[in-house]
Amino acid sequence: MSDLLKMTLAEARDGLRARAFSSAELAAASAAEIAKARPLNAFIVETPEIAAAMAAASDARLAKGEGGALEGIPLGIKDLFCTKGVQTTAGSHILEGFKPVYESTVTQKLWDAGAVMMGKLNLDEFAMGSSNETSYFGPAVNPWRRGNDDARLVPGGSSGGSAAAVAAELCFGATGTDTGGSIRQPAAVTGIAGIKPTYGRCSRWGIVAFASSLDQAGPMARTVKDCAILLREMAGFDPKDSTSVDLAVPDFEAACNAGVKGLRIGVPKEYRIDGVPAEIDALWEQGIAWLKEAGAEIVEVSLPHTKYALPAYYIVAPAEASSNLARYDGVKFGLRVENDDLTRMYEQTRAAGFGREVQRRILIGTYVLSAGYYDAYYLKAQKVRTLIAGDFKAAFEKCDALLTPASPSPAFGIGEKTDDPISMYLNDVYTVTVNLAGLPGIAVPAGISKDGLPLGLQLIGRAFDEETLFSAGSVLEKAAGFTGKPGRWWA
Repeated sequence: MSDLLKMTLAEARDGLRARAFSSAELAAASAAEIAKARPLNAFIVETPEIAAAMAAASDARLAKGEGGALEGIPLGIKDLFCTKGVQTTAGSHILEGFKPVYESTVTQKLWDAGAVMMGKLNLDEFAMGSSNETSYFGPAVNPWRRGNDDARLVPGGSSGGSAAAVAAELCFGATGTDTGGSIRQPAAVTGIAGIKPTYGRCSRWGIVAFASSLDQAGPMARTVKDCAILLREMAGFDPKDSTSVDLAVPDFEAACNAGVKGLRIGVPKEYRIDGVPAEIDALWEQGIAWLKEAGAEIVEVSLPHTKYALPAYYIVAPAEASSNLARYDGVKFGLRVENDDLTRMYEQTRAAGFGREVQRRILIGTYVLSAGYYDAYYLKAQKVRTLIAGDFKAAFEKCDALLTPASPSPAFGIGEKTDDPISMYLNDVYTVTVNLAGLPGIAVPAGISKDGLPLGLQLIGRAFDEETLFSAGSVLEKAAGFTGKPGRWWA
């Protein structure tokens, strides 16, 4: 493996500016490693030619002493972000072959900052999943393994391809989206960092929608600082997105050095859940000790409506999905199953184009929105959502951020939970509250399980206070000293 790819994004950025190596060299090394790592199935589309052209342009700008904050840095893009002229599938058969004629706002911001696109990353179909097993293009594979066990493990979901690519050091960072934990949970189980920003911090324009009131784009990278660098460039107001918030974007990288002295860190008692492995609770206690040692004050807080978060989420999210996915009908773009009868064409196209999990969620969503059930399910779930947001508001009167586990378990084997959707949904137990309340949350790699797999901790912050998360996350990261790397069994 090229030593160039062992650097952090920050180190690569500084090396490019110092002309220690070229963007062309980084892109070539990344393309070569991506090709070797095809057993991981992290990429749906590889774009080495595009990368080479973008890298050459970056080198030309760097030679003149010009260039943006990410000039020449190879990145992977979750295949939920529309990329002009490059296939965008959302991991679904129904969009196979679709090449947008426009660029998502987030990816355009990255290209404007000088980043280099290495390809489109695998994901759960329409981001519906916690393991990347629902992708039409097959599951992405976690680069980590359990001890001497050769079983293939999930990289988490839905941003599983993004997590696998970053953890396997195929690129320096990746975009993800988080609807109920889809950045934080895969980051935690692959030993990388990932942040879901506040709802409205990053534009959703040009991102294939799952649940519009919950979806939020964010970065995934090897370190907290790398995530801060990426988020600075991804964030910002977009008039094309009505949910985008017109606020200045802080210097997130500078926040990484602020420390936690004087901060109050809340520990929600409702997150102590029966049946969670002892090593998850032990890591949580260790995280509390690290922050206390660094000068933070630890306070217990209550989020009493947490127990209703999962059922509320799995009503709200499918309801919005059933509306958003109604546009895929075989008429304007994507898959079409020809039939002389228009209604039958709709039915057959959707039956052939959508996988089982997507069909399940559309049906659930349609059911809870239907006459006679709307009040009993959807309306009640929205009321619960308001109560959860109120819980957080009350908690943040007592503290500046919350510390919780990021995932209820280490990575599990591919196929181990596919027959039990409820068990699969429980993977989001620590993360969905954050989406329901629209708050920022970051996952930080913090430990290793008894089977040699990564474990992560989560910090939750006030709306638009990602800076505190970067400050506290950097302290956790330093204290944990997580240096684990997966063995390169695929190469």
